[in-house]
Amino acid sequence: MNPSYKNKSFQISRRSFIAKSAAAATGLPLWFVQRQAAFAADATNAPAMPGPNDRPGIALIGCGGQGTGDAGNASGYGNILAVCDVNQQHLDNAARRFTRDGKSPDKYTDFRKVMARDDVHIIVQATPDHWHTLINLAAANARKDVYGEKPLTLTVDEGKHVVKAVRDNKIIFQTGTQQRSDRRFRLACELVRNERIGKLQEVDVWVPGGLRAGPFATGQVPPATLNFDYWLGQAPQVEYMHERCDNTFRWWWDYAGGPVTDWGAHHNDIARWAIGQDGPISVEAKVITPPIPGGFTTPSEYEATLMWNGGIKQVVKTTLDDSPFGQVLKEDGQRNGIKFIGTDGWIWVNRDGISASKNEIITTPLPDNAIRLEVSRNHMANFIDSVRSRKDPISKVEDGHRSAVIGHLIIIALRAGKKYTWDPAQEIFTGDGADEANTHLVREMRAPYDYKFAA
Repeated sequence: MNPSYKNKSFQISRRSFIAKSAAAATGLPLWFVQRQAAFAADATNAPAMPGPNDRPGIALIGCGGQGTGDAGNASGYGNILAVCDVNQQHLDNAARRFTRDGKSPDKYTDFRKVMARDDVHIIVQATPDHWHTLINLAAANARKDVYGEKPLTLTVDEGKHVVKAVRDNKIIFQTGTQQRSDRRFRLACELVRNERIGKLQEVDVWVPGGLRAGPFATGQVPPATLNFDYWLGQAPQVEYMHERCDNTFRWWWDYAGGPVTDWGAHHNDIARWAIGQDGPISVEAKVITPPIPGGFTTPSEYEATLMWNGGIKQVVKTTLDDSPFGQVLKEDGQRNGIKFIGTDGWIWVNRDGISASKNEIITTPLPDNAIRLEVSRNHMANFIDSVRSRKDPISKVEDGHRSAVIGHLIIIALRAGKKYTWDPAQEIFTGDGADEANTHLVREMRAPYDYKFAA
């Protein structure tokens, strides 16, 4: 037997065995796993691993748990040269974590000084939501590539600024909506796009409910380790409360969007990916459980309905259990995730798995001429690969913006208690109530933390 033929047969058999094992372990259909294995075997599609002289300089801005996790992922491809945070405790913890061979990253409390470093090529940005925009803009203006946490921005108008800055400065930007790099979600979206469930009629999104607590004690004093004024940034000047700054910042309108832009940023991105449109054409929302006066300001439970072209309805609901986080159950048996409903069946997907109304919806291979979505096996690796190739990553800035807009629209409708018509091309409200609604596309920024701060 020809030795090369024998080796080739062994490789094919080995690849087939690995694919079958992966299919069994993940619950994904064999045909889909085999296709991914073939993709992985194509060296032209594999992210190049850095050599000893091919490791970009990386700076982490926002050193909480999410930030250190993101930077940990990035450290496999580059060197963490700097860390930055207005909380000295977070800063010191991050510096210790990324100390290598006795060398600690430099510590900063002002991100603008990081931008001035020529040896920093990549910014990993994971601050609270209200700081995303100014740091992203500063990085773009400094020609640094960015891995930026979701949601992209605090308002619709901010998103327009970020998209323009990224494109004008020709940087690479990856939004941290990492579910696009999860093969379960990609499979679900490809099946929907190819009408495996018939004509798409409805997308139901379930997200964990938010925290509901308060009233909080007044007269609290900021810890000496925190620059509270800098932490507030563009947000209104208010009295310090530790409930604003810790991991609970997202339950305040001033800094985030509560459950709307927490898990909602992930699942609404997947919903839009499957629908295949830029954005909805109408939105209405209602509060189910209002906040407690003197406590968190975002409602813990809400429901929103968005209509898309083609008569597609999207419903976003919160689920509450003893914990507002993780995969939680409701009485109807649905969990944190997304359900696509069509004329011929449904598909359910979340980070735990994928299922359908009929097994053959998933198990039957898509034809060779089917619609194929972009492939990423690892969100950070995809970003680094894009940094090298200078081609857009899987969650490019426009996708980060358009998906974030869904949450911003829900928030505007939720706070007003009204239904609005939306023009996704012009990104403005139209029709009844449009004048008032359009005033909420932008928020006033507290000086000096405005757009000039990032110039």
